[in-house]
Amino acid sequence: MVATLILLVCPIQAESGNGPTSLYVTAFSTNPQWTTNNPSSDYWDPGKGMYHFRIEPSTQNYAYTPPIEYVGGSFTLEYDVTLEQVDEGTSFRLGFSGTEMDRSKGPNVLTEFTNDPKYGNILWLRLVTMSAKLMEVNSHTSFDTASYRGPTFNFEMNKTYHVVVNYDDSQKTLTERVTEKTTGKQVWSYYLNTWEPLHGMNRIYIGSGGDYGVMNRYAIGYIDNVRLYAPAQVTVAPTDIITQQTTVTPRPTTRKPTTVPTTPTPAPTSPPSIVAACAALGIVGAVAGMQKMRKNR
Repeated sequence: MVATLILLVCPIQAESGNGPTSLYVTAFSTNPQWTTNNPSSDYWDPGKGMYHFRIEPSTQNYAYTPPIEYVGGSFTLEYDVTLEQVDEGTSFRLGFSGTEMDRSKGPNVLTEFTNDPKYGNILWLRLVTMSAKLMEVNSHTSFDTASYRGPTFNFEMNKTYHVVVNYDDSQKTLTERVTEKTTGKQVWSYYLNTWEPLHGMNRIYIGSGGDYGVMNRYAIGYIDNVRLYAPAQVTVAPTDIITQQTTVTPRPTTRKPTTVPTTPTPAPTSPPSIVAACAALGIVGAVAGMQKMRKNR
C-alpha cells in the first residue's frame, strides 16, 4: 500500500519546471531609457506608449537598450512594429547584437523591413556570426541571391506586425515568424542554419549602421512590446528513481467479486502535494498498528 501511494504521488511531484527566463522586456509604458545618437529621430513617445524611429541611410543613427546579460544558448526575441513610411532604398532594422550594431559585422541577428527598388516592400532575416559569416533570406521568391522558395510576401504601411525570432542552440537554427498583430494571421516564416553557436550579443538596437545608401530618405514608424527571453529550464525530481524501481505485486483473493457503482471523478484543480502523501502514509501506519494490537490480544 505504501509503495502504491509513492507511485501515485511521486510522478506528479517530478513534473516541475521554471518558466522562461526574461532577459529584457519593455512595453514602453514608461521611458525605457534607450541610448541614441539622434534623439530628434529616435525617442520614447509617452502619448502613444511606443518608441518612435526615423532611420536614414548613411547617418549611422542608432538607439539601443541598456546592457543585456546574455551568455549564449537558445533565445526568443519578439516585438511589434508599425511602419508609417518606408522610402525606396531604406529599411527599418531591429537586431540583437554586440557593441558594433552594424549590419555587416557580427555577432548580429537582424530583422529588416526593406523597400527594395526592384521587389518592393520585403522582409529580411540576416545573421552575421562571430566568425563574420553572413547568411540571409528574404520574403521574395524571385530575389536573385535568396534561398527562399515559399510564397512572396510584401508588407503594408500602417499595419502592425508581430515579429518573433527564435534561436535554437541545439539545432543551430534561426527562425523568423511574422504575423498580423490584429488578426494573428501568419504572413511569413523561414529559417537559417547558423552552423555555429551564437553568443556575444548584449543589446537590442534599431538603426542604420552599415547602411551607406542615399540620404534624405527615411523609414519611419513605431515599435512596441519588445521582449527577449530564454526558454524554460525543466528540472527532474530525484523521486523519479523511486517511481522507476518500485513494483507492486497484488495478492490473490478468494473473495466473491463485488460490483461497485462508479461515479465520474471531477478533474483536479491543483496537483497533489507532499502533505497529501504524508497524510496517506499516516493512515496506513495507523491501520498497521491496529492490526498488530489485535494480534497481541
